[in-house]
Amino acid sequence: MKQNIFDIETESHFQAACLETFHYQYDNVEVYKKFVNYLNINPSTMTQFSDIPFLPIEMFKNHLVLDKNTVADHYFQSSGTTQMNRSKHYIADFSLYEQSIYNSFAEFIGQPEDYIFLGLLPNYSENTHSSLIYMVDFLIKKSGKQENGYFLYNHQDLFNLLHTLSNKKVILFGVSFALLDFIDFLSSTSQTLQLSNTLTVIETGGMKGRKEEMTKDELLTIFAQGFKTEKIYSEYSMTELLSQAYSLGENMYKSPKWMRILIRNTEDPFSYVEEGRTGAINIIDLANRHSCSFIATQDLGRLENGQFHVLGRIDHSDIRGCSLLVS
Repeated sequence: MKQNIFDIETESHFQAACLETFHYQYDNVEVYKKFVNYLNINPSTMTQFSDIPFLPIEMFKNHLVLDKNTVADHYFQSSGTTQMNRSKHYIADFSLYEQSIYNSFAEFIGQPEDYIFLGLLPNYSENTHSSLIYMVDFLIKKSGKQENGYFLYNHQDLFNLLHTLSNKKVILFGVSFALLDFIDFLSSTSQTLQLSNTLTVIETGGMKGRKEEMTKDELLTIFAQGFKTEKIYSEYSMTELLSQAYSLGENMYKSPKWMRILIRNTEDPFSYVEEGRTGAINIIDLANRHSCSFIATQDLGRLENGQFHVLGRIDHSDIRGCSLLVS
């Protein structure tokens, strides 16, 4: 029996929702059914979510991962260049994505209606196939504040606006390289922000191919110094997901109750490592009702005390990331 994933409260409810979702997607998502059958797995033997096979994320590059009972005219596409083979995630039900966005943000950050949203990102009309920009655009609409807007290259305009918002709660979303560019602009023009009590910066990753690589901890330290605020948060998601995890500090992420992180053994993709050990990230995202909720990513991470740490990409995986949104 299908249950509302946003009403999940207990581990048994989550377990039941995972098993119901698995059987639904096995029956209705053709590429997932072929994958499970190729592994010679009998669906009737599934008794817990850790038994469920996770679809390699690369399948979104070459296959249609979509519920056969639906029609999807719009898709999200992974960042990249025209030479790259980019993932496409077809969206059959935007209401699931929007409820996931709203509920996660409300749980970890606050009510969207209470904030002004600014983006160091392209606007939605410039990139309608970006799941990140769709998310920010949705939050902007929920906020409804007249000051909301995008400022990818308009650094002086962004600085001027921020200085008029010193008594208002402001969220600045940005890909990492764009946030660094803005800090470089402040430094080169000897301008200083004075918003330490009201500004929250949420970085969404994205450095590949744009600037010198650095660790996430180094990056967060630079952001804290440059933006003069301790509220340097991070958001973790990807084209192939409809849910988001948030880090409120120390690069440790929390996921909502309909999303779960498992860490698989990089030498044996069908086994998991114990908490505190590094491995590859598997994600359960029950908001992916009409594609696939069980995805084996190419990210490295580890679990610690109910949270997870993202350590980077597996070396042989493709370069991808939000930094290429504006290529």
